[in-house]
Amino acid sequence: MQLPPELRNAIARQLEGVSRNLLSERAARISAHYRNGGGSAHALRDDLDALAYAVARMPATYAAVRNVLARFPERLPALSPVTILDLGAGPGTASWAAADAWPAISSITQLDSNALLLDLGRKLSASAMSGPLREARVVQTSLPTPLPHSADLILLSYTLAEMAAPDIRALLTSAWTSCAGALAIIEPGTPAGYERILLARNLLIEQGAKILAPCPHHQPCPLVAPDWCHFAQRVQRSRDHMLLKSADVPWEDEKFSYLIAVRDSLFTPAANARILAQPQITKAGITAKLCRLDGHAEFVQIPKRDPAAFKAMKKKDWGDEA
Repeated sequence: MQLPPELRNAIARQLEGVSRNLLSERAARISAHYRNGGGSAHALRDDLDALAYAVARMPATYAAVRNVLARFPERLPALSPVTILDLGAGPGTASWAAADAWPAISSITQLDSNALLLDLGRKLSASAMSGPLREARVVQTSLPTPLPHSADLILLSYTLAEMAAPDIRALLTSAWTSCAGALAIIEPGTPAGYERILLARNLLIEQGAKILAPCPHHQPCPLVAPDWCHFAQRVQRSRDHMLLKSADVPWEDEKFSYLIAVRDSLFTPAANARILAQPQITKAGITAKLCRLDGHAEFVQIPKRDPAAFKAMKKKDWGDEA
């Protein structure tokens, strides 16, 4: 997966005349800042920092969000959100993914505390084909905060990592109150990211939310540390992306954890288990790790001697319904 052509072109225009060596230095400093537990408020000091961040991170975050949004047609094919709230929007990455998933969206509101990223987002969306993306309402504010209106779909993409647990709970409560349809939360696919997803899952279930994905049940998560629930999306790198990442291969795998919660009126119970790891093909058949409808996780064997089941599982991927 890669960024939409219009977004790639918009980034390329912002890169005109910019020293790639300087951009690479900025990206390395920002990356080190985040690895040491810092947030965007201190990591990004000027427009060039914001651009370096976007070139380095937008392809992967877009790919993860777009992967998650592609799960809606599997479980909720009738959903066609009209209004979007993008919380912690940064340069608008999740908004781009939503506009690609649902071209009929009529309005997008983006909230973030970082003026540099919001300003870059305005520049990038100025030439978007999507009118609601070009005309998105952009609000600079710290989260949690009272939300400006309700929305059919609320996005929290890579937003919770910089927040303390009480603020996460306050934001999730506010987001669910304002959610008219679905709430999608995407976090880095690390044990810490998964813990935030678990916190969100527990809180939302307490507030009456139904979990659409990835969980096929509402029982406690069956995974036990050091295991954790996460998925992966392969991302195609541009030349500039490879430079900023000091990469030798033209792709990377973005690992992410996620949760989709919906209002009870939209919910239909899952009919299939969720594949929790890349299925492994052996001489005897396929081994798949599944999260089952009854709330248990297990490895299952699909033997080659069952050709129909083997053929069906061979088409499946990590994160699919079994």
